[in-house]
Amino acid sequence: MKRILVIDEDLAIVDFLNSRFSQEGFEVIGCKDRTNVLECFKNHSPDLLLLDVVLTGVDGFEVCKEIRKFSDTPIIMLTSRGDVYDKIVGLELGADDYLQKPFEPKELLARIKAVLRRCEICKSSSSGQTDQISAPEIVEFPGLKIDKTRYIVTGEGKKIDMPPKELELLFFLAYHPNRVFTREQLLGNVWGYDFFGESRTVDVHVKRIREKLDPVSEKYDWKLRTVWGVGYKFEINDSN
Repeated sequence: MKRILVIDEDLAIVDFLNSRFSQEGFEVIGCKDRTNVLECFKNHSPDLLLLDVVLTGVDGFEVCKEIRKFSDTPIIMLTSRGDVYDKIVGLELGADDYLQKPFEPKELLARIKAVLRRCEICKSSSSGQTDQISAPEIVEFPGLKIDKTRYIVTGEGKKIDMPPKELELLFFLAYHPNRVFTREQLLGNVWGYDFFGESRTVDVHVKRIREKLDPVSEKYDWKLRTVWGVGYKFEINDSN
């Protein structure tokens, strides 16, 4: 049974989600002492964290940031605010997903399963358990190597720090050079499910990837490009 830790102002949400998700194989527990959230997280060792952005005396974004210093446990942030800026901040701090309240339990469950599935694939790949993966796990271009087997990206021989979802997005685009993908197609292929119309996360991840790759890509004939009104592509100049 997978354990989900909920850090939320509304403790009733724990009982509600537990009653809904227990039959799906999840144990939902709450953090009663919200003044010591990090200790609560460490003590319960959850498989996934549901973290409210707005907490009395505690900043959810800061909690996410601190947890990412020592753990890669999946985090889905919850908020009653619909500000796009909040979503961007949460994703940039390392959250795996972001859901606005009020939410449909079925939607939350779908997101939880998708996030955990990605995490399990990442762990099995990094441990060498790749028997069921038929596609090549390494893509190389001049000055760039994307190793999905070990989840490592190198630019001109130097390691580029890149979280799993950024690496997976880059790998997918680079594995299909010069092919244009819509945001919805990228969500379906990289995130593994329909993101319920919220495609902004693709833009956020592409922006972060570019910031890391631009110093290298400007020296070579490849680049992560925006196709306005459509989506993105990994462009290579194969005229030579």
